[in-house]
Amino acid sequence: MAAKRKPKYEWNADNIRALRRHLDMSQQQMSEELGIRQQTVSDWELGYHRPRGGMARLLTIVAEHADFTYRTNPPGKSDKA
Repeated sequence: MAAKRKPKYEWNADNIRALRRHLDMSQQQMSEELGIRQQTVSDWELGYHRPRGGMARLLTIVAEHADFTYRTNPPGKSDKA
């Protein structure tokens, strides 16, 4: 029997910023922990880009371990109505 996969979570600018603030980190601190550039975190929070693939999964794992509350969105669905 295959392991049940959790719903895919699509990170948006507001949720990335909220996670970073929940972790009490600056953009620079978060970028260092994730092994990415500070500009990448800034671009995510400004909505220029979204994390994909492994980085999106890593953010989800970090959020779960930090007891960060977020809602899951079905793939392809936007948070905005």
